Amino acid sequence: MAERETVNINVMIAERLYPLRVDKADEEKLRNAVKLVNGKIAEYQKSYAGKDKQDYMAMCLLNYAVESLRKDEQQQQSDRTADDKINRIDEILSGLAE
Repeated sequence: MAERETVNINVMIAERLYPLRVDKADEEKLRNAVKLVNGKIAEYQKSYAGKDKQDYMAMCLLNYAVESLRKDEQQQQSDRTADDKINRIDEILSGLAE
């Protein structure tokens, strides 16, 4: 099995440095994710002044968790719709073969 190439990087989230070891192929995605998280934290800082960084990070985490659950739900619905359509096509084709 081929070994994945990893790189050591440092990212700054909510003014705190985090050293990470990531797959080289994921480095750009991770850096983009850091930008998204820091942007969301900045939004919360404007909307909810006076909280500490951990509060903003928790709010950010909840926001992304809800988004993830929503997308999972949408994907499941899309999968069910596709399955229903495939079953209907199978029924039609079975009826033609008879």
